[in-house]
Amino acid sequence: MTKRDIMAMKTDQELSNILAETRAMLRTERFSAAGARAKDPNAARRLRATIARVLTEQHIRVLKAI
Repeated sequence: MTKRDIMAMKTDQELSNILAETRAMLRTERFSAAGARAKDPNAARRLRATIARVLTEQHIRVLKAI
């Protein structure tokens, strides 16, 4: 199962929760990386990719509803 399929199985509320949590984690990652060297340099990239997947799925659902 691909990550896109996993996002497609989520409800609208679950997608909204994932989006809010991921954005908060990205914000925390950015501020913690600003002062010192990041433990995982790819963490921000993975978080941005997750946000993009969620936003894409939400947009697909809006277009299907029209």
